[in-house]
Amino acid sequence: MSIIETIRMRVSCRTYSNTAIEPDKMERLTENLRSNTNAPFGSKIRFELMNFDMMDMSELKGLGTYGVIKGARQFIVGAVVDQPKAMEDSGYCMEKNILAATAMGLGTCWLGGTFNRTGFAEKMKLAEGELLPAVTPVGYSGNRRSLIERLFRFSAGADNRKPWEELFYEGGIETPLNKGSAGSFATPLECVRIGPSASNKQPWRIIKDQGNYHFYIKRTAGYDRVFGQIKMQNIDMGIAMCHFELSSREMGLDGVWKLEDPQIKSGGMEYLVSWIM
Repeated sequence: MSIIETIRMRVSCRTYSNTAIEPDKMERLTENLRSNTNAPFGSKIRFELMNFDMMDMSELKGLGTYGVIKGARQFIVGAVVDQPKAMEDSGYCMEKNILAATAMGLGTCWLGGTFNRTGFAEKMKLAEGELLPAVTPVGYSGNRRSLIERLFRFSAGADNRKPWEELFYEGGIETPLNKGSAGSFATPLECVRIGPSASNKQPWRIIKDQGNYHFYIKRTAGYDRVFGQIKMQNIDMGIAMCHFELSSREMGLDGVWKLEDPQIKSGGMEYLVSWIM
């Protein structure tokens, strides 16, 4: 399966079946986690696949996912050293894990706020200076969505995405990007558009200028204060970078990430990074 197909088919899964993940897939997942350490901004990052098959319900409730996630016994957990751009790196690398699991036919679900960080941090043996931005359950999807899953998808608008003209621009924030002008990059941009984000806020904005693509954060006022050091919308930007880079490379559209603020009209949005051809 191509990465673009994988991005298109990925959905959040909060209800899991009792079907065990095959040993060979568990090995592949574990190997992917071990090798997935190259982050765009160079943060030191690590992942573990935690198996909670032997835990009783009281222990699972202590992890803060019970009721939100149903039936999951395996979780991918990530830790990153606290430094500038750590959240973006965490989002980028965790999304690579999620896409790898999706390609194996497994379900996942980004959890950034609805879990007990202390419980997972203890099992992860979090070191001093490390943060635990997000986790995801991983397993086979249940046949039917639970009531809580349907409520989450409804409240987050999970089946809706902002239209193209609200997300992508050319030369500055005043001119929406025409798909024709985007050319082959229309596909990577669409892969960004359909990506997951916390509460479906979709904070990414991209401005094309002289053939390069500049990424900006359009923050939701007060949203990140809820989570302290864990900046959910910066994690979302890492997801957008992952989708854009992987789909671009698959199409032969080579480029590199650079911190080169073009100083163009952005409506006061926060500049993050540029994809330079």
